[in-house]
Amino acid sequence: MSDLLDYALHAHGGLDRWRRVRSIHVRGSVGGLLWGSRGQEGIFTTADFALDVRRQHLVYHDFTGPGLRGVFTPGRVSIEDRARNVLTQRRSPRMAFTGHGPDSPWDQLHALYFGGYAMWNYLTAPFLLTMPGVQVEELEPWEAAGERRRRLRAVFPEDIATHSREQVFHFDSTGLLRRHDYAAGVLGAAPAAHYSDAHKEVSGLVFPTRRRVVPVREDGRSVPTPVLVAIDLTQITVH
Repeated sequence: MSDLLDYALHAHGGLDRWRRVRSIHVRGSVGGLLWGSRGQEGIFTTADFALDVRRQHLVYHDFTGPGLRGVFTPGRVSIEDRARNVLTQRRSPRMAFTGHGPDSPWDQLHALYFGGYAMWNYLTAPFLLTMPGVQVEELEPWEAAGERRRRLRAVFPEDIATHSREQVFHFDSTGLLRRHDYAAGVLGAAPAAHYSDAHKEVSGLVFPTRRRVVPVREDGRSVPTPVLVAIDLTQITVH
């Protein structure tokens, strides 16, 4: 493990604490330009979901309707009723984005796959970077907001559903995650900067509760608008 990853893990609660966690339950809202541009405006305006920390499994409660569940795993997404009867599903869901352009419309299962893997990645970072097959290395620091921030490059294995194989995580002087760079393959791989703040301690772990994703220029500098994804978390419970 790199010194920077160890430092970041300590700032977010410590590796030992993360290893004892089984699941995380979150309430909040997810908005931004992305959803309307894909024909899914408001699909996550009220977000209530639970995720398994050890494996990529996430469930949205009241997804698209009262009592319905949106279930994400890398190999399958489904919408179920209260009795867990499957109403609709899609296997190999990432393949459903093949041939999509920047304006291609999504259905509810497209949104569920993207919203499932993205939130699982966001809520498990930086513990995510300790998982089998993830390779990390420290890059040159980045100057931002009058601060010299340390950066960690991560290369993800094929068996982890994520935005892109290569991503960069920026940490402030205290080790907190402040920026996350990636080019989401299912969105056509346009580069984006994901900013995190309003960190909150919950049951010994530390999570950003306010997140904003914005475009990035060729020089790596971000632009403030449009806000592609806006995430505001109001309640986090750790089990």
